Amino acid sequence: MSRWKRLVFPCLAVVAGYVAIAGGQHSLMDARRAAVELADRRAELRTARNEIDSLRAWADSLRHHDDALERLARERYGFIRDGEYLYRISEESAEEKPDVP
Repeated sequence: MSRWKRLVFPCLAVVAGYVAIAGGQHSLMDARRAAVELADRRAELRTARNEIDSLRAWADSLRHHDDALERLARERYGFIRDGEYLYRISEESAEEKPDVP
């Protein structure tokens, strides 16, 4: 019977080790995957927070600084002051270019 005990204990230890590492709902592999996913989500959260801070600073700048608001209006919407002229220069598209042999 002692021989049987010497075989059963190592087998049970191997099975228990396998279940702890790869089996079941809460295995070590699942815990590792969850830790990696958590790190990824934290990195995404940091990026989103930085973007939010940047947008808040930009909004604050537009609210309190006329120069920033004027720059936005000129660059994005093409606004001009009285007496100024707006020139728009664009490249010809492939359809508009003449065929030159």
